[in-house]
Amino acid sequence: MTTDSTKKAQSFAVISGNQVQQTLQGREKQIVELVETTYRLHGEGDSVNPESIFLRFEDRPTSRIIAKPAAIGGDIAVDGLKWVSSFPDNVKSGLPRASAVLILNDHDTGYPFVCMEGSIISAARTAASAASGADWCSRGRERPKRVGFFGVGLIARYIHMFLAGTDWEFDEIGLYDLYPESANGFKGYLERSGTESKITIHESPEQMIRSCDMVVFATVAGEPHVTDLSWFDHNPIVLHISLRDLSPEIILGSSNIVDDIDHCLTANTSPHLAEQQTGNRDFIQGTIAELMAGKVTLPDDRPIIYSPFGLGVLDLAVGKHIYDEISSAGGLNVVEDFFHETKRYG
Repeated sequence: MTTDSTKKAQSFAVISGNQVQQTLQGREKQIVELVETTYRLHGEGDSVNPESIFLRFEDRPTSRIIAKPAAIGGDIAVDGLKWVSSFPDNVKSGLPRASAVLILNDHDTGYPFVCMEGSIISAARTAASAASGADWCSRGRERPKRVGFFGVGLIARYIHMFLAGTDWEFDEIGLYDLYPESANGFKGYLERSGTESKITIHESPEQMIRSCDMVVFATVAGEPHVTDLSWFDHNPIVLHISLRDLSPEIILGSSNIVDDIDHCLTANTSPHLAEQQTGNRDFIQGTIAELMAGKVTLPDDRPIIYSPFGLGVLDLAVGKHIYDEISSAGGLNVVEDFFHETKRYG
């Protein structure tokens, strides 16, 4: 901790996506542990995570850019901002839907000290959250052996990577996507990954959901498109990562875990629509932090739906970890003289 008389502006660095990916590679277990630590800190109130700010466009109604300011305490102790865009039409040309940067600010001075490529961090923390949710939601019941991916873009790929990296093994992997070429592309990725699971591309979403005991929703859906609760009669674990796929009736007919109740029940997510329909939040059993703390018991006679909104504090925690790793290895790309006016009186 610096004193008022010793405070000074830090150097400013830029960390590329290649550096981010190299730092994260093979460290899925470590990142899941970091995400769980961050959830616990958030659950204890040692964080600031305001509502996200959405920049929308009349001429591009499906697109948006989101600002996610946040601060996290504990040993992480960093503030910052994630600036992430979502342009679904990108996928038509083979470009990923999302792009992002992450800015980290010094805890003591407020000075920004790094700008990082953020889409890989976002994908990794989303996948780590999904893997954590899969683990905690399956405790006390038979661990799923058949997983289905509804939507097979970059996020689905990272979720599979993190499930595999945290020792999940599946007898079967089912795939469904509106675009057959995407499903075939994801199948190719799975085969290259060395999986021994049987891979099936399903012709209908109902077929895929009914055949799997864990279902991952990773789509770009803007409103519910899965409406039949009977598809979930076998009580699977549902990782509802894209948040808007399921009708309120399915939410209300299931046990629900979220990462943050206030954040998740906004912006017309499926849980938010369920709240609007019922006028209450009684259908939420608790948060992932409460589940980890043993404060929530999940029944085995209903589907379990995990709907993580994606908290900015997770990006900060993963970003700070990456910065520290690269800094300690001497690999920072420092922008010399980025801060010019560093003396109050010149």
